Formats: sequence, C-alpha cells, structure tokens
Amino acid sequence: MDISGNKFYKVMYLYGNEEKMENEASDKKKDIKRGVQDGIPIALGYLSVSFAFGIMAVSAGLTPWQAILISVANVTSAGQFAGVEIMAACGGLVEMALTQLVINIRYALMSLSLAQKVDDTFKKPTRMAVSFCVTDEIFAVSVSRNKTVSKYYMLGIISVSYIGWIAGTAFGALLGGILPAVISDALGIAIYGMFLAIILPAARDDSRFLKVIIIAVVLSCMFRWVPVLNKVSSGFVIIICAVAASAVGAWLYPIDEEEGN
Repeated sequence: MDISGNKFYKVMYLYGNEEKMENEASDKKKDIKRGVQDGIPIALGYLSVSFAFGIMAVSAGLTPWQAILISVANVTSAGQFAGVEIMAACGGLVEMALTQLVINIRYALMSLSLAQKVDDTFKKPTRMAVSFCVTDEIFAVSVSRNKTVSKYYMLGIISVSYIGWIAGTAFGALLGGILPAVISDALGIAIYGMFLAIILPAARDDSRFLKVIIIAVVLSCMFRWVPVLNKVSSGFVIIICAVAASAVGAWLYPIDEEEGN
C-alpha cells in the first residue's frame, strides 16, 4: 500500500508540474503576442522617422551601410540626427559626448520608472538588454499597462519596434537617392513633425510648458542669427538651449514635494 500510495502522489506531482509548465508557456506566448501587437504601431511610426534619418545620413556623406550600422547600435532618433550633424560639421568627441548625454539622459529616468513596473522575471542581464531599447514610445506604452510587465512582453514590443527602426533606416539610406525629390524632402521633415507632435499637446494643455518651449525657441533663434553666437556649433547649441530652458522652467515653476509625489 505504501508503494502504490507513493506512486499515486508521484504521478499527481508530475501531472501538476506538467500542467503548471503548460500554463507558464501559454502565458509567455500571450505576453509576447501582446508585446508584438503593441509594438506594431510604434514600428510603423519608426519607419517614417528612421527613413528620414537614412536619407539625412547619406546626404551628410555617410555610406548606406554606415547609416544602417548607426541605427543597429543606437535607438535614439534625436540623438542620431544630432550625432550625424556633428559628424558632418567635423565636431569633436567632447561635443558629441555632451550632446548625446543631454539628449538621451531622459532614458535613464524612464528606465528607473519602468524598473518599478517589471515583474520578478527581470534579472540583471534582462534589465541591461531592455535598457538598450527604452525609448519614449516603448516606455509610454509599457508603463500604461494595468499589470506588471514581463520580459516576454518587452521582448515582443522591443523586437518589432527595433526591426521597424532598422528597416526604415535601410530603406531611406538605400532608396533615398532613387525617390523623387519631392518625396525625399517630405520624408526629410518627418523628424520635425514628430517633435511637434510631442511638444504641442503639452504646450496646449499647460501654459508652463508653452513658456519653456518659447524660451528654447528664442535661444535657438539667437544662436542662429546673432553675429557672435552664430559661430557656436550646432551640437553645443542643442546643449545650451536645452539646459538653459530647463533651468529657467525649474526656477519659474518649481514642483513641491506633494505635487511631485
């Protein structure tokens, strides 16, 4: 009786484990599928912006493969556009490093916020891998979920978005010279349309954002047309305008502890 009883419990244990593994596998597939579904709109948006980047990079003197390699190693639209401009202007490494730091430092804050949303499947290697592709859009979609984020969900949303970013760059770099000039010019301003789509809703809803944006615009115009200031390279202009406008905004509109929480 003891032997048969042990066999019964062993069979039930194995059956329970098998059922648990099947449920876990099903949950993984659902998370990946959901991530891919959420990532498709992001990938479609990235196609147009990275297409514009591919055109711009080749126009600045890079080869198509160099442009594609930049998008493979970086997933930062504003950072890549600014970086290519600095390279085209023969800027220095310090200028490049400072520009990328100012433009991309927001991703560190996004990663810190996203880290509070992930589940226990996120170990250190997973966190490091995911941090490579934390963009404004991926962050916004991920943190808006009603439940915790698994690494399988992030695998789905990042993979399809990353493919869209690289594919758009490849199309722009390889086909930009073949397309009619009117189409290339239209796609070339896509990045500015993306920036407007980011700042205009915030400026419309809150006058504080509008005033900070106006300060940045005024500073940028000064560096464009004032005789002495127009000698400053474009990379440092981005740094100065961004930091100065942000500092003035923080001074005029400080956030107290209760509002911050």
